[in-house]
Amino acid sequence: MIGGPSTSSDAACAAQPAAQPVARSAVAPCAQHGGNGTGQLVGNATGPAASPAGAAGSQTLGAAGAQAAGPWPAAAGPFSVDGEALLAWRRRMLALGGTAAELDWLLDLAGGLRWRRLQELHLRPERPVPLEQPLAALELLWRRHRASAEPLQYLVGRCPWRDLELAVAPGVLIPRQETEQLVDLALELRPPRSPGALHWADLGTGSGCLAVALGLALPAERGFAVEASGEALAQAALNLERCGLVGRITLLHSNWWAALEPWWGKLDLVVSNPPYIPSGLLSGLEPVVRDHEPALALDGGPDGLEAVRAIVALAPQALAPGGVVVLEHHHDQSAAVLDLLAAAGLEQPQAHRDLEGVLRFASARRQVQP
Repeated sequence: MIGGPSTSSDAACAAQPAAQPVARSAVAPCAQHGGNGTGQLVGNATGPAASPAGAAGSQTLGAAGAQAAGPWPAAAGPFSVDGEALLAWRRRMLALGGTAAELDWLLDLAGGLRWRRLQELHLRPERPVPLEQPLAALELLWRRHRASAEPLQYLVGRCPWRDLELAVAPGVLIPRQETEQLVDLALELRPPRSPGALHWADLGTGSGCLAVALGLALPAERGFAVEASGEALAQAALNLERCGLVGRITLLHSNWWAALEPWWGKLDLVVSNPPYIPSGLLSGLEPVVRDHEPALALDGGPDGLEAVRAIVALAPQALAPGGVVVLEHHHDQSAAVLDLLAAAGLEQPQAHRDLEGVLRFASARRQVQP
């Protein structure tokens, strides 16, 4: 459910567009980007996310970089604006507040102006710029975001994540960048099975981001995506449909393990990004999160571990012999989560660091031979 922040403090847990948006495909909402999953969304604990490329959103390309990018493309959308006018508009919008990273993300995802082309524009402002929406429409979105702190991802209706572009809407947590690593861990730790014999599940699927990623990575395997929220389940269904995964992943409406009971003892790989923010910290979250993203996906109870306990308690029954569970958790919960996994009788409890060195994930296995 929740993709937490990527720094050592989770007090604000904001989902902010990264400074250098990933190049998008115009083919389909679930188009794969072909990147390595960086530079898309960051859940930042204290404010706007830092770009994986540094302060790219405020820099310009050198002449060599602009030349290497090739000729300016033919108009990709029905609207065209003078380059100097666009740069002046951008300055006016930034004067209203917010960051260049956010505004450039909006220009990319809603306006169709790729980040690299925007950087070239600083060198050749006389060129006309093709846009998918008029500046007036983009300005309305930006002003609404600034006035209400509504996430840009909700306003645009989609967000890049990993090498995908997923549909998002109010009622579903916005996928965070660090949660991408949960997919890599799961694929690395999954037990060996013959093709078509592995069963996996995503508990608290939210937008379906983990389920989509696993479904695409494991096309021959049976998958389940479980979600308690009807709103989130509908969004997950939309993303599965757009990604061609209907029929390969079963959506189940329930809390955690309940709807999976017919498959207990047969699940080889289970992943979850449950709500893990302690209740007392919710009021201190960034307004973009606190006031708009679903509390069901954020609130982990008094110590943030209520959902983790529910998942770990039944893991020994639900996992297949040798099956593995992989969890994301709060930055300071690693020791507690490992203790819970060990107390449940699971083997090989292990902590895993995120890309910033924070102990963000935990895994454990069911004993092969009882």
